[in-house]
Amino acid sequence: MASQANPTRDDFAALLDQTLGQADGFEGRVVKGTVTGIENDMAVIDVGLKSEGRVALREFAAPGQKADLKIGDEVEVYVDRVENVHGEAMLSRDRARREAAWDKLEAEFAKTARVEGVIFGRVKGGFTVDLNGAVAFLPGSQVDIRPVRDVTPLMDLPQPFQILKMDRRRGNIVVSRRAVLEETRAEQRSGLIQSLHEGQVIDGVVKNITDYGAFVDLGGIDGLLHVTDLSYKRVGHPSEMINIGDTVRVQIIRINKDTQRISLGMKQLESDPWEGAAAKYPIGGKFTGRVTNITEYGAFVELEPGIEGLVHVSEMSWTKKNVHPGKIVSTSQEVEVVILEVDAEKRRISLGLKQAQANPWEAFAEKHPVGSTVEGEVKNATEFGLFIGLDGDVDGMVHMSDIAWGVSGEEALNLHHKGETVTAVVLDIDPEKERISLGMKQLERGGVATGGTSAGGVSKNEVVTVTVLEVRDGGLEVQVGDDGVTGFIRRADLGRDRDEQRPERFQVGQKFDAMVIGFDRSKKPNFSVKAMQMAEEKQAVAQYGSSDSGASLGDILGEALKARQENQ
Repeated sequence: MASQANPTRDDFAALLDQTLGQADGFEGRVVKGTVTGIENDMAVIDVGLKSEGRVALREFAAPGQKADLKIGDEVEVYVDRVENVHGEAMLSRDRARREAAWDKLEAEFAKTARVEGVIFGRVKGGFTVDLNGAVAFLPGSQVDIRPVRDVTPLMDLPQPFQILKMDRRRGNIVVSRRAVLEETRAEQRSGLIQSLHEGQVIDGVVKNITDYGAFVDLGGIDGLLHVTDLSYKRVGHPSEMINIGDTVRVQIIRINKDTQRISLGMKQLESDPWEGAAAKYPIGGKFTGRVTNITEYGAFVELEPGIEGLVHVSEMSWTKKNVHPGKIVSTSQEVEVVILEVDAEKRRISLGLKQAQANPWEAFAEKHPVGSTVEGEVKNATEFGLFIGLDGDVDGMVHMSDIAWGVSGEEALNLHHKGETVTAVVLDIDPEKERISLGMKQLERGGVATGGTSAGGVSKNEVVTVTVLEVRDGGLEVQVGDDGVTGFIRRADLGRDRDEQRPERFQVGQKFDAMVIGFDRSKKPNFSVKAMQMAEEKQAVAQYGSSDSGASLGDILGEALKARQENQ
């Protein structure tokens, strides 16, 4: 009994070890305690240790609010130390909330679930977020889908976040508000896109403008209004028609539900100007239009808003060849054009600019008919003749055989030089081929006959002595006498027999007789040995024999040749 009333030293030691052992188990744990008092903004809490602890009331309140705490409430606190220098237990409500929050957040992070938090402070590169006790970092780029200039309205408001990364050992948590917004927006887009259909007409707000079009907000989902679908008329840049913030009425052209892309159009709500274009713009019709664009291959001319035609470079000028279209017309210039072709299905119209003007070769023919004399400057000398600049910005050509009498073509070309003013006679005009043939030597003697039976001093069916000027594969270039008119003998006209029809059997300077059988367009005579032979045969038969005389053809021709030699 005495031993029980007066415990020994060993008994005290055992009791002390038991108490200290229990106390050591409290440290670093979240435990439940009871509020036993509230003194000077501090809550006195009994957690079952030999001494109570004190916790600031603010740790029991949400940010910006007062603590709702009274004596007798049971709360969870974190035991930092069993006893401090004052003999009190060191407790923390914030640490308890933080530990509990980490447990919950780790579970939510594993499920990739959203968590609720409050933005309560600013730090370098972003903001701090209270996740019900745990503090997380919100990068500035993760606040919203678009950059936010002022985050004040978002602070101290409970809102959802997505945990991007967390490390409990280091106490790091990174969250994103933007991820939540994008996911929500994607859900809204998916729901909205299901309610839309192609062909639907809807109002939207222009959110952004680029070189290739504009993005229109259709109430939670954006659609692209391409620049080519703004109007039927040519649009250089979308800003010519719309501005950011404008409310526009558009038609849904296409919907790709896989990519959630929507194509919009404004011109589809207008009447198509190409309907009936073929009847409105008949081939050959002359219209006035405005040059809208110039390229290397031609110029585009707007006939009316929405209808443009192309004037190809080859149809721009009668006389200016291989010239850049920009040197003929300028942008915004009003021009008169002729319709050459219409393809309403492909929305193409081919136009002619030169066709709206008089054909300069036809105009030249009216003013300077064949046989008239003209004057011009030698523009160019080639191996076959001279090009002469004439009225109406057209050129005429003098073949080297028509430059001068009595000299070869090469010698005649050397008589004249570029820039020299010369006089010539019009020999032939072909407006279709855009050709004008001129002669200079024809003004020296005889001129050009207006009839069809004589020219250059010779007449049709006349037999003359010619001199070979040039031997060609197709025949001979010859001249009457030594300085008369020049002409041509075709290979087939060199003789009746095939062996006689070889130009190579003749030599330059050789003389022989031939018959004038006609004249070409330039009034140059054409000769024929064959025709002369046939005419002589016919004449000999008539003069020296008959069908019943008994004379042979050889006898007849022999007598004719003998008589011709005697006459010579």
